[in-house]
Amino acid sequence: MNDNASLALGGQRSGLGGLPQRLVQDGVVEEATMLEALNAARERKTGVVTQLVSSGAAQARDIAVAASNEFGVPLFDLDAVNIDLDIVRLVNDKLLAKHRVLPIFKRGKRLFLAVADPTNLHAIDEIKFQTSLGIEAVVVEDDKLQKAIDKALEQADTQMGSLSEEEGIDLEALETTGGEDGPDDKVTRDDVEDAPIVRFVNKVMLDAIRKGASDIHFEPYEKTYRVRLRMDGVLKELAQPPVQLAQKLSARLKVMARLDIAERRVPQDGRIKMKLSKTRAIDFRVSTCPTLFGEKIVMRILDPTAATLGIDALGYEPFQKDLYMKTLAKPQGMILVTGPTGSGKTVSLYTGLNILNREDTNISTAEDPAEINLPGVNQVNVNPKVGLTFAAAMRAFLRQDPDVIMVGEIRDLETAEIAIKAAQTGHLVLSTLHTNDAPQTLTRLVDMGVKPYAIATSVSLIIAQRLARRLCNSCKQPLDVPKEALLKEGFTEAEVGTGIKLFGPKGCQSCSDGYKGRVGIYQVLPITESIARIILAGGSAVDIGEQAGKDGVWDLRRSGLEKVKAGLTSLEEVNSVTIE
Repeated sequence: MNDNASLALGGQRSGLGGLPQRLVQDGVVEEATMLEALNAARERKTGVVTQLVSSGAAQARDIAVAASNEFGVPLFDLDAVNIDLDIVRLVNDKLLAKHRVLPIFKRGKRLFLAVADPTNLHAIDEIKFQTSLGIEAVVVEDDKLQKAIDKALEQADTQMGSLSEEEGIDLEALETTGGEDGPDDKVTRDDVEDAPIVRFVNKVMLDAIRKGASDIHFEPYEKTYRVRLRMDGVLKELAQPPVQLAQKLSARLKVMARLDIAERRVPQDGRIKMKLSKTRAIDFRVSTCPTLFGEKIVMRILDPTAATLGIDALGYEPFQKDLYMKTLAKPQGMILVTGPTGSGKTVSLYTGLNILNREDTNISTAEDPAEINLPGVNQVNVNPKVGLTFAAAMRAFLRQDPDVIMVGEIRDLETAEIAIKAAQTGHLVLSTLHTNDAPQTLTRLVDMGVKPYAIATSVSLIIAQRLARRLCNSCKQPLDVPKEALLKEGFTEAEVGTGIKLFGPKGCQSCSDGYKGRVGIYQVLPITESIARIILAGGSAVDIGEQAGKDGVWDLRRSGLEKVKAGLTSLEEVNSVTIE
């Protein structure tokens, strides 16, 4: 540092006071860094504590300890505090966001306010004026405070605990009075069109779309009711409406899905279409299931844009993508996609159908139900109640000059045999099965009763897949993993020798627990002559897997480790979705 800079800093030193001065004296922050943070905070109109933490100049915990010692204010750990939304509502939402404070307790006429900077007297005075309560400040860590404020505001926004007072709803009058033989209470049209209920349901649906959720769960229990979203494969609680509103919520959802609101003893399935704009609509697949304390309703969010993402966005390795594309280009044969529920099988199939969807190609699908609407493709919803099964739909397709047939799932021998015959007679057939990996798919067909020679001559490609959460590019952090641990996880000596850089989740404002989105992990198994011979000889899934390895096919574990090496996901996430 030159003399002029030193003089400049020395001249400004007397300008430091309060918490900034204490942080410099304690060695938490260098004086030059503190001056830079003060200027940046002034320009961005934010607090100096927030600026220090967000820039990485200081740890939130160190600042909180220093503030507590300097001003004699109690230090609280927000992770150990249950936030009461009734207390949060005492303060205007705008003030909470503006001053980055959060009310956490109320004792008599005194409100305990969580702050990161206890010198923010302006915030304390404003909240004291708004609430007419005495304010006691407690110091908390800045990063935890922001997360707690965001969560509290989100829950307060969707929470309906005060509806009885604000909207005049008589919660006690909504108690369920039905018995084991069925409900004897009546749900009226006024119930399902109740304005607060409508607003709440609409907001939950919009929040789910905005956050990129795949499912919404409405779950009644004896004394509570909760709404959860599945985001990137993980369920997270969104709201806890009063349990007395369970019937109204289920009735509203069932009316929207065109279901029978009077029937609560058996499961029902329906659909809801929500128009977001003139050009975009989202479909919801609705499933109800009677439970001990009411109907659990799960809504699967079906975004038609998922099929148009393109194969490059799905996460196939280049050689796996080439295998899939070459098989799609064949005029006949069968492509099977396997994996558990929610592993992205439908998106993989529809990505292939979108590639094949041309003017000169006749494509028909049979699904239960059709999840993605794709113009140019003839889609049929199977309906076993009227005899429209997968097998019946496929027989009809074969009489309509098809080029490509997609059947949602091969569940029985009849469907499997028709699909195989179609694949052997000049049609390209796409379908799914529920097995753990690609080799097991072949033996599963044999277990169903399909002849080995039929499998060997019809199946062209099997894709096993899983979905792993993708690391957030904004905050992922490098990890130092010992060589022995890497070898134990499945990395080779050569890979470890050349150096592997692994990353783990951290968490920031733009992601969820360090992850944002998901990436596919695939095992793409072509049926080669060597594998066909094993099938014809009655070989096991182990035999097929060993031969696939010799042919250069990556299993799911190997594909997952490649995603880890590329920094796309974490080793922990791959371990949770693949077998070591």
